[in-house]
Amino acid sequence: MMQKTILKSIGLAGLLYFFILMLQITLKYFPVNSNAGFLQIKQTEILEIKPYFFIFYIHVCASIFTLIAGFTQFNTSLLKSHPRIHRWFGKLYVYVVLLLASPSGLFIGCFANGGLYSKISFVTLAILWFWFTLKGLLAIKRKNKKDHRTNMLRSFALAFSAVTLRLWKVIIVYLFHPSPMDVYQIIAWLGWIPNLLIIEYYIFKHRNE
Repeated sequence: MMQKTILKSIGLAGLLYFFILMLQITLKYFPVNSNAGFLQIKQTEILEIKPYFFIFYIHVCASIFTLIAGFTQFNTSLLKSHPRIHRWFGKLYVYVVLLLASPSGLFIGCFANGGLYSKISFVTLAILWFWFTLKGLLAIKRKNKKDHRTNMLRSFALAFSAVTLRLWKVIIVYLFHPSPMDVYQIIAWLGWIPNLLIIEYYIFKHRNE
């Protein structure tokens, strides 16, 4: 029991740490600036594709809200003691993903660096994120809590790719020093596939609980 509590505390501290890092990255884009952060290498898209700049900012802002809301959803103590908070943040997460974060991610994924392989990855990620989130919403409307939790776990594993993508980028650049385009092609897939495989293993191990 003590070991589980310690592991949960370490996990929560890790999530909080990565969220703070993501918040710091997000804040670099404010005040609004077409040369901020990642946009420095997306000037062609900004100049030639009129909606790109606006949709990029929608994605940046929406994604940080999905991380905030998502961190509250898998805390058993919070669910039992404050179910209203769980439901409120759950609704926030679902509707931000379905209406803002996933559609905007699909759009900017079509213009991802790294060529066709990167674009396929980010578009697939956006579609799966939308699909699992929608399935989770429909499941809870049917009062199917198990299916709801399973699909929301998958959804948040994909949302967390915003963090793991950057973590993989640091590791790969530090160890192998590949060209920038090779980095984008690699992390485009590494950012979310391991997350989904890990969560599928977790779901399989706990399928009878």
